[in-house]
Amino acid sequence: MLTCVSSLPTVLCMSKMEGDVSGFNIDAPRWDQRTFLGRVKHFFNITDPRTVLVPERELDWAKVMVEKSRIGVVPPGTQVEQLLYAKKLYDSAFHPDTGEKMNVIGRMSFQVPGGMIITGFMLQFYRTMPAVIFWQWVNQSFNALVNYTNRNAASPTSLRQMALSYISATTTAVATAVSMNMLTKKAPPLLGRWVPFAAVAAANCVNIPMMRQQELIEGICVKDRNDNEIGQSRRAAAIGITQVVISRITMAAPGMILLPVLMERLEKLCFMKKVKVLHAPLQVMLSGCFLIFMVPVACGLFPQKCELPVSYLEPELQDTIRAKYRELVPYVYFNKGL
Repeated sequence: MLTCVSSLPTVLCMSKMEGDVSGFNIDAPRWDQRTFLGRVKHFFNITDPRTVLVPERELDWAKVMVEKSRIGVVPPGTQVEQLLYAKKLYDSAFHPDTGEKMNVIGRMSFQVPGGMIITGFMLQFYRTMPAVIFWQWVNQSFNALVNYTNRNAASPTSLRQMALSYISATTTAVATAVSMNMLTKKAPPLLGRWVPFAAVAAANCVNIPMMRQQELIEGICVKDRNDNEIGQSRRAAAIGITQVVISRITMAAPGMILLPVLMERLEKLCFMKKVKVLHAPLQVMLSGCFLIFMVPVACGLFPQKCELPVSYLEPELQDTIRAKYRELVPYVYFNKGL
């Protein structure tokens, strides 16, 4: 059976949080990435929405501190707490493959402020066709940017591929929403409120694979335990992309399934009928409450750095690895993206 676990079993010893930083491994995770709880704590840390407001100068400082720590030349007097804060900012704002600064809107730390606004308005304005089309388009534009930003950057994506995936996902989302709206016109009102989630789930199944189709065509870069490149694997790409699709749907599900039930009951109350103008802001706020927890939970469902047995790879890649390394490399590792 396939397992996907972290290749970094070393966990930072928190009892050494103070004092000398010599020998401090800044890339060692603070929490055990082999466990679901450890991954959730990790993503709670790096998807903190407050990091979106951190000035560019401070982000650049964080990158310098991380790079200096990796080569063991941190400034005298530097505390472990400072390095941990720098690593938090670095992980939230810089791509793990390239080390380049990611655009703000595409960062996972922007999922709460960006996602809560879009989700809230999708759930509120689902009755009229123009509103459905507009908010599904906004959502897929946001998703396309997030998917591109958090892709495995070792596999380049052309502008043509990005445009095709964007158009395909937007068309799928709009078509799903419009057709289901028509089918649920005579159904109970609650079913109509769940249409946005069905559209989002369907679009995620299209948008993410399409945006990352180059990985499915040419394969994703797999490495050994020491980060040495071994080859390209299409099977590893398929596994990584499938896990990302599951995570994204899980991220949206609780808010987009439970919130309509809650609003269906609240809107029947007398005082809520008098303040209809506040329905949309209320849904935005409640969507944010769901996403604060669901973003790290969904990101933590699977390790970002996956471990895959060589026996699961393509036969030709297995032969190449065994011819070169014999049985010294039983597993390969790759970044599945977020």
